[in-house]
Amino acid sequence: MSEFDGDNGWAAVGLSSGLSTQLMRMLTSDDIVPGSAPSYEVCKTIYVYHPLGAKMAEAPIKMAQTKPRKLTVEGGPEERLVEAFEREWKALGADRYIRNTHALSRVYGIASCVAIAEGIEPNEPIPLDKLHELDLTFNVVDPLNTAGSLVLEQDPNKPGFLKPGDISIAGKPYHPSRACVMLNEQPVYIEWTNSAYGFVGRSVYQRALFPLKSFIQSMITDQAVTEKAGLLVMKLDSPGSIIDRVAQAFYALKREHLKGAKTGNVLSIGTQEDVASLNFQNLEGAASFARNNILKNIATAADMPAVLLNQETFAEGFGEGTEDAKKVAGYIDWIRAEVEPLYSFFDDFVMRRAWNPEWYKSIQSEFPEEYGSKSYDEAFYSWKNAFKASWQNLLEEPDSEKVKTDDVVTKAAVSLFEVLSPKMPQEEVARLAGWVADVFNSRETFKGTPLYLDEEAISSYEPAQMMDEPRPEVESSHL
Repeated sequence: MSEFDGDNGWAAVGLSSGLSTQLMRMLTSDDIVPGSAPSYEVCKTIYVYHPLGAKMAEAPIKMAQTKPRKLTVEGGPEERLVEAFEREWKALGADRYIRNTHALSRVYGIASCVAIAEGIEPNEPIPLDKLHELDLTFNVVDPLNTAGSLVLEQDPNKPGFLKPGDISIAGKPYHPSRACVMLNEQPVYIEWTNSAYGFVGRSVYQRALFPLKSFIQSMITDQAVTEKAGLLVMKLDSPGSIIDRVAQAFYALKREHLKGAKTGNVLSIGTQEDVASLNFQNLEGAASFARNNILKNIATAADMPAVLLNQETFAEGFGEGTEDAKKVAGYIDWIRAEVEPLYSFFDDFVMRRAWNPEWYKSIQSEFPEEYGSKSYDEAFYSWKNAFKASWQNLLEEPDSEKVKTDDVVTKAAVSLFEVLSPKMPQEEVARLAGWVADVFNSRETFKGTPLYLDEEAISSYEPAQMMDEPRPEVESSHL
């Protein structure tokens, strides 16, 4: 904002206090010093408005979810089971609820996800046999919604010492089977968390509050430099101590000519006059150094790799297994382990809704020999116990390395076959040949053209007997 001064021309003025934003007032306040604890309102403001707020809260879980889990159900119709599970998982939007719960727990120090079933009071458990018939949804709530119920027990002689228990939302208690509480870091004895209204975990912004304030200062510096980068300074000869209106208008005209000049024009100035821009040569190094250190301080305080904050690219790409990529992959593996309770919470609901009794009838008709006489409960619990979900590795080998790896593995399998097959009966040779085919089919290079062998035909194969050729008689000679 600028105002015109009749005597001195245009003069820059600062923003009035009425136009300053909440984030600006908060993070440029002198009250924020190293060790300051953010309140609930401060954490919300940083999350919503600070350039790094959402990234610090959401980037880890977003990266963890870039690749879906690999699901297996051994001993059952795996393809049908996995297909039904994934379809219901997407229908419920489970990934989104997990991501939001984890992000809010990092923002405030604690967050909860609760299941809502229409027609059933929150303090009652949801009947499992009717779960697939109910209108089910989930809500993600922050500590303000659960204030008073998640303070955590401070008596070390009680079983619930520093453990989240039953929660209440707006005065309504929820059954433990319908809620999952997520903490960011472990609670510390008699250490109150302002942002979470309890003796619980801590916000990811707590240790980083002061460098987050410094980052705003660096943005103000960037803005100031940007505003002055196009400024031209015109050095003119002084006409004397008395400047009349004619001289003043003359110099104003020269400034206007300079302002409108561009490539292709010719501008004339006096031999003793000069035109130059502001010199930012000494500013660049100091500003860049300070900004990089601020980002590193924020990443250190938040216990996360700095590369996730400063948007720098990896030296050779994320999939190449560089040191930066390995550190980030290790950090994401830790995040995946941290959110495992949330995934288990949703797995139970999804399995019940996906593998419901009506759907089970289609399985019985498709596999009558195996499931025709088996009850639904017996089949369901056998599948649930066999259910496994594993995360895919974030670090992927490039195609060139995959081909080299497949070449080594397949050559080793062929060499083993060549060594063992001459010493084994034909039935074992068939089994060994089937194993070699499985090795080839498991490799990425050969998935488009799988190898199938008839083991029965190989086991009954009798190799042709090689007949000895008659040896020519050698005529004896007598001396």
